[in-house]
Amino acid sequence: MKGENEFDHCQIRTLLYHRGLNNLTRYSIMAETCRTATKLIKLKVTLQGIRPPIWRRLLMPGGMTLGELHLAIQTAMGWEDCHLHRFDIADRAYGDPLSVDFVADEERLTLDGVVRSRVARFRYTYDFGDDWEHVITIEGTQPALDGHTYPACVAGRRNCPPEDCGGCWSYQELLSALADPDHPSRDEWIEMADDSFDPEAFSANAANALLAIRFGQQGATDGPSISMLDV
Repeated sequence: MKGENEFDHCQIRTLLYHRGLNNLTRYSIMAETCRTATKLIKLKVTLQGIRPPIWRRLLMPGGMTLGELHLAIQTAMGWEDCHLHRFDIADRAYGDPLSVDFVADEERLTLDGVVRSRVARFRYTYDFGDDWEHVITIEGTQPALDGHTYPACVAGRRNCPPEDCGGCWSYQELLSALADPDHPSRDEWIEMADDSFDPEAFSANAANALLAIRFGQQGATDGPSISMLDV
């Protein structure tokens, strides 16, 4: 039986294939940023409107852009990157201007630039229908560790909601149905979520394996050991 933090490499690569991420050459520039990282930005990403909270702590190279942070959040949280998104930082919106109106280009602002602006926290919204709002808190900076890969997810709690489940209110209804065998809509909710969905599931090792593949770090499956970091 696999332990809590163990994972199956075949399952991970199959998942990434179905998410359209099998072609790793697309991420060669990001991989170079990962290899040359010297300063890391520590971020806590918390999904709003859910209790108990769903969150991830990420270590991101300062030279990475908001667009790359978007990919890291999607991967570490467990989203499938199948909807539009937007960052809101100091009264200005950032995103993909080819997909979203009235946003600055997310590829033109790095995390170092965000830190220099002295912003302490900002928002990331995913799926403008379900409206999943995340608060991103900048917790500090620290040097990269030799021999480790970044971005990395060093801590977190709980699974992210299923895609297209209807937003925070509907997700709370799903949790109620999962917890109550006599819930009148239990069968419908389980069918929507997949009967294997576990709201408490989270593995930092699995998240780091996905991050390593997504950012083109071939052969890497783990970020820094959590015991080596001040998380």
